[in-house]
Amino acid sequence: MPEHLLLPALVGAVAGLIVALAAIAVNIRRQRQAGTGILGAARAAAERLRVEAARDGEAAKSEVLVAAKMESLKQREDLDREVQRRREEWERLERRADERARAQERKLEAADTRERASAKREETLTQREQALGAREGEADRLAQEQRVKLERIAGLTAEDARREILQRVEDEARTQAQALARDIREQAKRGADRDARRIISMAIQRLAAEHTAESTVAAVALPSDEMKGRIIGREGRNIRAFETATGVDVIIDDTPDTVSVSCFDPIRREVARRSLEALILDGRIHPGRIEEIVQKSQKELEVQLVELGEQAAYDTGIHGLHPELITLIGRMRYRTSYGQNIYDHSKEVAWLAGMMAAELHLDVALAKRGGLLHDVGKVLTHENEGTHVELGVEVARRYGEAGPVINCIQAHHDDVPHESAESVLVQAADAISGARPGARREAFETYVKRLTRLEEIANAFPGVEKSNVIQAGREVRVVVTPERIDDGAAALLSESIARKIEHELQYPGQIKVVVIRETRAVDYAR
Repeated sequence: MPEHLLLPALVGAVAGLIVALAAIAVNIRRQRQAGTGILGAARAAAERLRVEAARDGEAAKSEVLVAAKMESLKQREDLDREVQRRREEWERLERRADERARAQERKLEAADTRERASAKREETLTQREQALGAREGEADRLAQEQRVKLERIAGLTAEDARREILQRVEDEARTQAQALARDIREQAKRGADRDARRIISMAIQRLAAEHTAESTVAAVALPSDEMKGRIIGREGRNIRAFETATGVDVIIDDTPDTVSVSCFDPIRREVARRSLEALILDGRIHPGRIEEIVQKSQKELEVQLVELGEQAAYDTGIHGLHPELITLIGRMRYRTSYGQNIYDHSKEVAWLAGMMAAELHLDVALAKRGGLLHDVGKVLTHENEGTHVELGVEVARRYGEAGPVINCIQAHHDDVPHESAESVLVQAADAISGARPGARREAFETYVKRLTRLEEIANAFPGVEKSNVIQAGREVRVVVTPERIDDGAAALLSESIARKIEHELQYPGQIKVVVIRETRAVDYAR
């Protein structure tokens, strides 16, 4: 910059700086004056606040003092009331303690009185005990003297006399017990017999079944006697072929227009009868035709067996039987026991058991099922080893029958204990069905053996003089020695004989056991 221009610029800058400093100084003075005013106002406000605070403090102090005085007065009143309450409580406790003390004194006085009375009684009891001891000794001495005199007079020691008395008492008690047991048993038996007769008679009346004894021979009617020759055939080849194919015996005798078919197996006998009737109707009788007709009859009979089993289940209202059991039930139609048809017998047992179960409010379905299947094992006895009960239980288990049904089969001959009332009803229904007149027949040898065994069982009991079986084995009369068997023992003897017969014999119906005890006095006038 040129020199002549530098000086005015410098003067201008200095002048501007002086003006700025002056303005700053003026501003500072103003701010100082304003701060002094604010400080004075603040001091004045502070002094005013101090005065007001002092005044308010004095007022609050006065209020606190007043409140403290009031609280102090209230606490003093509460303390006075508590002191008064405790004073009253203490007075009440003192009165109660005084009363207890007086009561204790009275109890002590009463205890002293009782103690003196007890001492007096104890002294009296001691004197009495001494007197009783003296009397007891005197009584023992007298009793010993009397015992010695009695033993000398009776010829028995005290032990012998005691044993004799005990024996007499025991005999009397046993006699009374037997009489009481007999009365109770008779009353229960009368009531049970009455109810049983009512239920059984009602069931029998509701079930009217026909009974005819079946034989092992079936008769086939012929249109003429000329047919006998055709059945025999040239040199007997037709009859031999027929007997070989069917397994039966064909009896051709002088009976007019009749040929008999004999076989112990009812199914084979039925096949032979049907085949022979078909051959007679067909007219072509030769070995080839015989085999064809026999096979056809066998197939027709197998179908009929299933239909018979289904019909039996339908008639008795039994459902859910296994198909094999249905077939076995149908086969019962051609199986007999003591001449009684097992098919009809099983249906009748099912009906009777169901009716009696309904009267007793038991399981009717179980009773019917057990009754229908109780003899199912009899159709298997020809082909398998074992009793019909064992075979029936085996097939029932194999085909899924329930335990109660199996027990009905297994217990209907008392092979195992009965597990349900329905099982007992099945056994009763079986006995009713088999005991009907004409229902069963018995081989003469078996009949004689049963009668002999009945007498042997009765004679085996001690005190039995003799026994007689009457009414075709339906009653056993036992005559006992009166000196050995009294009236009470006679009742027990009849029951014992009946139970032994039940366990050792099998028989249709029931057997009556009558024990006869009589005393006879015999003398002679000479």
